[in-house]
Amino acid sequence: MNDEFKDLFVDGSNYKTKLTRKFGLRKIKPEVDDPKIIKAFIPGLIKAVYVKEGDSVRRGDKLLVLEAMKMENQILSATKGTVKKINVEAGKVVVKGEILLEIE
Repeated sequence: MNDEFKDLFVDGSNYKTKLTRKFGLRKIKPEVDDPKIIKAFIPGLIKAVYVKEGDSVRRGDKLLVLEAMKMENQILSATKGTVKKINVEAGKVVVKGEILLEIE
């Protein structure tokens, strides 16, 4: 990264910031080992589960909502298949990396 400053406009205010090398090297998307094993990418609270075991899902279907840091994250299916096992229910607190559900 070069040493030049970048302008940011946030909530009506203008800011100048320098982008660091670390920022440039960050991972853009979480790595997915197996798209059929859905894991929590961050610790949080399961707010809703939209599927049940035996349901057919397609890529992009809503599976569940994980609330973390006051933000609701919709977890979508990365593949098509059948929901094999659900390990969580609404109201459960999960840790990062915990298996939420499995698709076959």
